[in-house]
Amino acid sequence: MSTVRPEYPRPHFDRSHAWLSLNGTWDFSRDPDGWSGEQIVVPFAWETEASGLQAHWLERGRYRREITAPAGWSGQRIVLHFGAVHHIATVSVNGTLVGEHEGGSTPFEFDITDALDADGRGTLVVQVLAPLDKREIVHGKQRSIPRDVYDVCAFTPSSGIWQSVWLEARPATYLADVALRPSAELDAIEATVSVCGLAGSATLTATLTATVAGEQPVTVEITDPAQPLSVRLPITAPRLWSPADPHLYEVAVTLESADGTDRVGTATGLRSVQTDGDQILLNGERLYVRGVLDQGYWPGTGITAPDDQAFVTDLEAARAAGFNLVRKHLKLEDPRFLYHADRLGMLVWAEPASTGIFTPAAVARFEAQIEPMVRRDGNHPSIVIWGLYNEEWGLDWDVPGDPTKQEATRRAYELLKDLDASRPAVDDSGWSHVATDLVDWHIYDEFPDGWAAKVRALLADGKPGFPVPIGPGVLVEKVLMADGSPAPAVPNLNSEFGGGLTSVERGWNLRWQTLELRRYDGLSGYVWTELYDIEHETAGIYAFDRTTKDDGGNPPSETNAVTVAIPDVTPLAPGCDFVAADGAVEFDVRISHHGPEPVEVTVVPVWGQALQPYAAAAQALDGSSGQTVKVQPFRLSEPLRISERIPSGVDVARLHLVLVSTGQVASAGEVVGHTSVDAATRPVGRTAIDGNPAAR
Repeated sequence: MSTVRPEYPRPHFDRSHAWLSLNGTWDFSRDPDGWSGEQIVVPFAWETEASGLQAHWLERGRYRREITAPAGWSGQRIVLHFGAVHHIATVSVNGTLVGEHEGGSTPFEFDITDALDADGRGTLVVQVLAPLDKREIVHGKQRSIPRDVYDVCAFTPSSGIWQSVWLEARPATYLADVALRPSAELDAIEATVSVCGLAGSATLTATLTATVAGEQPVTVEITDPAQPLSVRLPITAPRLWSPADPHLYEVAVTLESADGTDRVGTATGLRSVQTDGDQILLNGERLYVRGVLDQGYWPGTGITAPDDQAFVTDLEAARAAGFNLVRKHLKLEDPRFLYHADRLGMLVWAEPASTGIFTPAAVARFEAQIEPMVRRDGNHPSIVIWGLYNEEWGLDWDVPGDPTKQEATRRAYELLKDLDASRPAVDDSGWSHVATDLVDWHIYDEFPDGWAAKVRALLADGKPGFPVPIGPGVLVEKVLMADGSPAPAVPNLNSEFGGGLTSVERGWNLRWQTLELRRYDGLSGYVWTELYDIEHETAGIYAFDRTTKDDGGNPPSETNAVTVAIPDVTPLAPGCDFVAADGAVEFDVRISHHGPEPVEVTVVPVWGQALQPYAAAAQALDGSSGQTVKVQPFRLSEPLRISERIPSGVDVARLHLVLVSTGQVASAGEVVGHTSVDAATRPVGRTAIDGNPAAR
């Protein structure tokens, strides 16, 4: 086996008892007629350093390597698998064309048995076309020439083979798909199994056995392999999957036929995700999304993770920052990512890559991703939201003004829901919704006060839309619903926000902009932009290499906590949220709690150094007193008045508001939440220019 991405690539449909990795060094040529002696490391896109080429703006490339089927596979069918190739792959073995595939994000396979020689050997050649002009093909955030309308936030293209390549052996009659969904009562797994065989085998009989680990096997006879088979797999003592307890049920499926035995392993979790009015429910309990945008890029390797651990690192980094959901943005990520999300209990918003313009061909290519997306990823309990279009990309930013684009948006939603009605779906994330289970919106602002005004207009004042900067100096008004109607009675959530140029400004904005959202009890959550920097885009909580950044003493884990304090303050600038010329600091504070049970907390004010996190002042908590309030879940508390003075001898200090449990839910004395306000005796930074807006 290769040492390059050596893990089995398809854990959701595991046939690893009979597989061979083809990752590693291949011959490569930019010449369509000859071989130049260049080599490339698969599965890294040819633009990347890891590929060994770093070939930019190359439209065509050819790959070649020798393959040999293991001797133990004799009598089996030999199948060649590709995780993903951008964009069109033409594959031949020993000079025989075995197939062609278009679509840079979806997996494909070819039976190459008859193209191999008598010893199971062959020369594998893959020709790839990766158009420079990507606007009419699905490509997500890859940069196009001519440019997409969203080029300002596009990145280096990722061309050629970018997910693993491998061989598998299976019988002529084989398991083609095993789709798993929880039963409505969450007491069984409902499996839909598809079986395929050689031409002319429609009358073949076979025996299918499906077994949930620890449960009794279920065996059925198959008389018509052309029809998918439904099998109910009861669970004796159901244990639900959730972020707190990500329990998975392993399922083994065996097919016995005259052609031999095929075995596949897969897994899923028992969980439900539903909408009820303006709420999202996970296993019947209200879910508040604390999400972060993750675009799936790595330094040196592009859209291919450098190793399997990289997925775990990102998921654990998101959790460490207090997030419970990752929005994998405009990318059908490597299946290993979802495998780890299932294990670790991280919720996922999954969505396909976008096109760049609206044409019949572009729409057809976009829609062609939907069925493979659901078939490949539908078993994963971590996926709780499906996305489709984003910000009218591929719809020419004109859904409200064009019935044809509205119909394309509606058709994509209906295609998805026909395939999987078990999860909510978003038709066009950001604005201009046509048919959707969630009304989401994208609002950005560089300052908390501007952000608060936009959010207030949308959520409190009922404005039908909001301003969106779509380019330098270009501001347009976008509407939530494409037809201008009021938003339907479905869950409402933000799915992109952020602001600030420096890491300190972004840490400050994350704190105040997120706390602003927690004022609105009916909101179903948010998605911060973004988890880590990518190339020129430095909006991440972490750097591109996943190291920590200076957040100005604003740890995101505190802002993303279940219980938070929300000061009624109009923040002015990092290090100077509040100007107290006479040293007096007075404002109201409210508590937001998103746990399943009420909580009673004491709000304890503790002074510390400016821009320093709470840990630096924690020792001052001992012996301090404060005001106590009982907080109901998803109901903003009544205000408490904070009256303090800046410590003598300093011009700037940080007032920590520490939430200490009285013992009703958490242990008495346990700190369950924290936020802070930086107070100054004179304006600094932006405040010196803009003045000192009063407390709310």
